[in-house]
Amino acid sequence: MLQNYKAAELAIGLQTYVFLHNFSLTRMVVGVGSRHIAGSFVEIMEHNGWRGLWVGNTINMIRIIPTQAIELGTFEYVKRGMKSAQEKWKEDGCPKIQLGNMKIDIPLHLLSPVAIAGAAAGIAGTLMCHPLEVIKDRLTVDRVTYPSISIAFSKIYRTEGIRGLYSGLCPTLIGMLPYSTCYYFMYDTIKTSYCRLHKKKSLSRPELLIIGALTGLTASTISFPLEVARKRLMVGALQGKCPPNMVAALSEVIREEGLLGIYRGWGASCLKVMPNSGITWMFYEAWKDILLAEKDKHLD
Repeated sequence: MLQNYKAAELAIGLQTYVFLHNFSLTRMVVGVGSRHIAGSFVEIMEHNGWRGLWVGNTINMIRIIPTQAIELGTFEYVKRGMKSAQEKWKEDGCPKIQLGNMKIDIPLHLLSPVAIAGAAAGIAGTLMCHPLEVIKDRLTVDRVTYPSISIAFSKIYRTEGIRGLYSGLCPTLIGMLPYSTCYYFMYDTIKTSYCRLHKKKSLSRPELLIIGALTGLTASTISFPLEVARKRLMVGALQGKCPPNMVAALSEVIREEGLLGIYRGWGASCLKVMPNSGITWMFYEAWKDILLAEKDKHLD
């Protein structure tokens, strides 16, 4: 598992996330302000100049490296553990629960190890790094009140306590769970199917880049309405008019903007997610191969 964490950290550290951050910022502005990507770029530059496109990039880098390391490491660890457990269950029988005189089989062998691992990865990464997400959002939305990372952390902790640093955790988990499950499941499924179809044991870097990009596009499209609701809750809380829950937030968006409103900012999200996902998986697989090769060399 240590090799997986190292590979994840190196992958994220080497990817061009700093150049993709402006699309992340634009996505948020489209989601809560301007209706168009081009308009969002203009709006940001009018207020903050070119440097405004990279507002919050430092906290984003601080957040993304441990988050992705935890997620990718957890994914590999849980996936291997689930596959090993399922092989054992096939030989020894499924786990059982006792209800009175009845013993009921729990068909855990039918569950997808990849889907379970993807869900676990998203939960682990979110629980460990959510405070950094809160600080990033505050810095992006209200730069006057929260001018720096240290001031934002201090002010949130002093006025709201630990609960403030974990504000919005439930909506984030609700949004993250389907995204993370779909994201890792789609990547593993597309990669495995492609290798089987073309009778390959491994893929080239361009192939990994394309598969990673398609994975990000698919997962983002499926879960994007939940991300819109989360942003609406976050901005509403800062403005003192927060919807009571995610369903209410989605209803509010649909009432004000129609059904297309739940995909407001989707284009900017794709511009950021697709290259980010493709580069992440390409570097991750490359570094994992290097680290595992070094491990095998030492064993020999």
